[in-house]
Amino acid sequence: MPALDLYLIRHGLAGEHGTYANDDERPLTDEGFRKTRQVAKRLHALSLQFDIILTSPLVRARQTADLLLEAKLAPALQVTPALAPDGSLHEWLAWLESWRSLETKALALVGHEPNLSLWAETLLWGKTNSVLTLKKAGVLGLTLPEQTPIGNSTLFWLTPPRFLL
Repeated sequence: MPALDLYLIRHGLAGEHGTYANDDERPLTDEGFRKTRQVAKRLHALSLQFDIILTSPLVRARQTADLLLEAKLAPALQVTPALAPDGSLHEWLAWLESWRSLETKALALVGHEPNLSLWAETLLWGKTNSVLTLKKAGVLGLTLPEQTPIGNSTLFWLTPPRFLL
Protein backbone atom coordinates (compact mmCIF):
# COMPACT_ATOMS: atom_id res chain seq x y z
CA MET A 1 0.00 0.00 0.00
CA PRO A 2 1.25 3.51 -0.75
CA ALA A 3 2.13 6.12 1.87
CA LEU A 4 -0.84 7.89 3.45
CA ASP A 5 -1.14 11.51 4.62
CA LEU A 6 -2.70 11.64 8.07
CA TYR A 7 -4.09 14.91 9.44
CA LEU A 8 -4.63 15.10 13.19
CA ILE A 9 -7.07 17.90 14.00
CA ARG A 10 -7.90 18.95 17.54
CA HIS A 11 -11.48 19.96 18.29
CA GLY A 12 -12.25 23.67 18.40
CA LEU A 13 -12.66 25.88 21.46
CA ALA A 14 -15.23 24.32 23.79
CA GLY A 15 -17.04 25.32 26.95
CA GLU A 16 -15.27 25.42 30.31
CA HIS A 17 -14.35 22.17 32.05
CA GLY A 18 -16.78 21.47 34.87
CA THR A 19 -19.71 23.41 33.37
CA TYR A 20 -21.45 20.23 32.17
CA ALA A 21 -22.44 17.27 34.35
CA ASN A 22 -21.11 14.98 31.61
CA ASP A 23 -17.92 16.38 30.06
CA ASP A 24 -18.55 14.26 26.94
CA GLU A 25 -21.47 16.61 26.17
CA ARG A 26 -19.42 19.83 26.34
CA PRO A 27 -19.98 21.63 22.99
CA LEU A 28 -17.99 24.15 21.00
CA THR A 29 -18.51 27.75 22.05
CA ASP A 30 -19.77 30.34 19.57
CA GLU A 31 -16.16 31.44 19.10
CA GLY A 32 -15.16 27.80 18.70
CA PHE A 33 -17.71 27.35 15.91
CA ARG A 34 -16.61 30.56 14.19
CA LYS A 35 -12.87 29.87 14.30
CA THR A 36 -13.19 26.20 13.44
CA ARG A 37 -15.42 27.03 10.47
CA GLN A 38 -12.75 29.52 9.29
CA VAL A 39 -10.01 26.89 9.67
CA ALA A 40 -12.12 24.40 7.68
CA LYS A 41 -12.67 26.95 4.90
CA ARG A 42 -8.94 27.70 4.80
CA LEU A 43 -8.09 23.99 4.57
CA HIS A 44 -10.52 23.75 1.65
CA ALA A 45 -8.89 26.79 0.01
CA LEU A 46 -5.56 24.96 0.34
CA SER A 47 -7.14 22.11 -1.70
CA LEU A 48 -6.99 19.55 1.09
CA GLN A 49 -9.20 16.54 0.53
CA PHE A 50 -9.60 13.58 2.87
CA ASP A 51 -10.89 10.14 1.90
CA ILE A 52 -12.75 10.11 5.23
CA ILE A 53 -12.91 12.00 8.51
CA LEU A 54 -12.82 9.93 11.69
CA THR A 55 -13.98 11.62 14.87
CA SER A 56 -14.20 11.07 18.58
CA PRO A 57 -17.79 10.55 19.77
CA LEU A 58 -17.58 13.51 22.16
CA VAL A 59 -19.83 16.42 21.17
CA ARG A 60 -17.09 19.03 20.67
CA ALA A 61 -15.08 16.72 18.39
CA ARG A 62 -18.16 15.65 16.45
CA GLN A 63 -19.12 19.32 15.93
CA THR A 64 -15.60 20.05 14.66
CA ALA A 65 -15.76 17.09 12.27
CA ASP A 66 -19.18 18.23 11.04
CA LEU A 67 -17.68 21.64 10.19
CA LEU A 68 -14.90 19.93 8.21
CA LEU A 69 -17.51 17.87 6.37
CA GLU A 70 -19.61 21.01 5.75
CA ALA A 71 -16.51 22.60 4.14
CA LYS A 72 -16.45 19.63 1.71
CA LEU A 73 -13.10 18.35 2.93
CA ALA A 74 -14.30 14.72 2.75
CA PRO A 75 -17.20 12.72 1.34
CA ALA A 76 -17.88 10.90 4.61
CA LEU A 77 -17.50 11.00 8.37
CA GLN A 78 -17.26 8.11 10.81
CA VAL A 79 -17.41 8.16 14.62
CA THR A 80 -14.95 5.91 16.46
CA PRO A 81 -14.39 5.39 20.20
CA ALA A 82 -10.66 4.99 19.48
CA LEU A 83 -10.47 8.80 19.25
CA ALA A 84 -12.18 9.45 22.60
CA PRO A 85 -9.92 10.69 25.43
CA ASP A 86 -9.55 7.12 26.69
CA GLY A 87 -9.12 5.75 23.15
CA SER A 88 -6.36 3.52 21.89
CA LEU A 89 -3.78 4.14 19.18
CA HIS A 90 -3.48 0.39 18.65
CA GLU A 91 -7.26 0.07 18.20
CA TRP A 92 -7.11 2.83 15.58
CA LEU A 93 -4.11 1.20 13.86
CA ALA A 94 -6.11 -2.05 13.58
CA TRP A 95 -8.94 -0.07 11.95
CA LEU A 96 -6.44 1.62 9.61
CA GLU A 97 -5.00 -1.73 8.51
CA SER A 98 -8.45 -3.01 7.54
CA TRP A 99 -9.51 0.27 5.86
CA ARG A 100 -6.37 1.26 3.98
CA SER A 101 -6.16 0.41 0.29
CA LEU A 102 -4.25 1.38 -2.84
CA GLU A 103 -6.75 4.18 -3.50
CA THR A 104 -6.52 5.90 -0.10
CA LYS A 105 -4.47 9.07 -0.03
CA ALA A 106 -5.45 11.17 3.01
CA LEU A 107 -7.26 10.67 6.30
CA ALA A 108 -8.33 13.17 8.98
CA LEU A 109 -8.70 12.32 12.66
CA VAL A 110 -10.57 14.72 14.94
CA GLY A 111 -9.88 14.24 18.61
CA HIS A 112 -8.43 15.55 21.84
CA GLU A 113 -5.23 16.46 23.63
CA PRO A 114 -3.00 15.03 24.84
CA ASN A 115 -3.95 11.94 22.81
CA LEU A 116 -3.38 13.40 19.35
CA SER A 117 0.07 14.77 20.19
CA LEU A 118 1.07 11.56 21.96
CA TRP A 119 -0.16 9.49 19.00
CA ALA A 120 1.87 11.71 16.65
CA GLU A 121 4.99 11.27 18.78
CA THR A 122 4.54 7.49 18.81
CA LEU A 123 4.08 7.42 15.05
CA LEU A 124 7.15 9.64 14.57
CA TRP A 125 9.60 8.32 17.16
CA GLY A 126 8.14 5.05 18.43
CA LYS A 127 7.73 6.58 21.91
CA THR A 128 6.21 9.60 23.59
CA ASN A 129 8.36 12.55 24.62
CA SER A 130 5.55 15.01 25.49
CA VAL A 131 7.12 17.71 23.31
CA LEU A 132 4.37 18.24 20.72
CA THR A 133 1.24 20.24 21.52
CA LEU A 134 -1.72 20.62 19.21
CA LYS A 135 -3.74 23.79 19.83
CA LYS A 136 -7.55 23.79 19.63
CA ALA A 137 -8.54 23.64 15.93
CA GLY A 138 -4.85 23.12 15.12
CA VAL A 139 -3.62 20.68 12.48
CA LEU A 140 -0.73 18.24 12.51
CA GLY A 141 0.16 16.34 9.33
CA LEU A 142 2.08 13.07 9.14
CA THR A 143 2.98 10.83 6.25
CA LEU A 144 2.51 7.19 7.22
CA PRO A 145 4.75 4.79 5.30
CA GLU A 146 3.70 1.55 3.64
CA GLN A 147 5.25 -0.51 6.45
CA THR A 148 4.36 -0.15 10.11
CA PRO A 149 3.83 3.54 10.91
CA ILE A 150 5.05 3.40 14.54
CA GLY A 151 8.44 5.08 14.65
CA ASN A 152 8.55 5.37 10.85
CA SER A 153 6.22 8.27 10.04
CA THR A 154 7.27 11.74 8.89
CA LEU A 155 6.01 15.11 10.12
CA PHE A 156 5.10 17.49 7.29
CA TRP A 157 2.81 19.99 9.00
CA LEU A 158 2.19 21.43 12.45
CA THR A 159 0.26 24.66 12.68
CA PRO A 160 -1.86 26.45 15.25
CA PRO A 161 -5.22 27.77 14.05
CA ARG A 162 -4.06 31.40 14.03
CA PHE A 163 -2.01 30.67 10.89
CA LEU A 164 -5.14 29.38 9.17
CA LEU A 165 -7.52 32.20 10.15
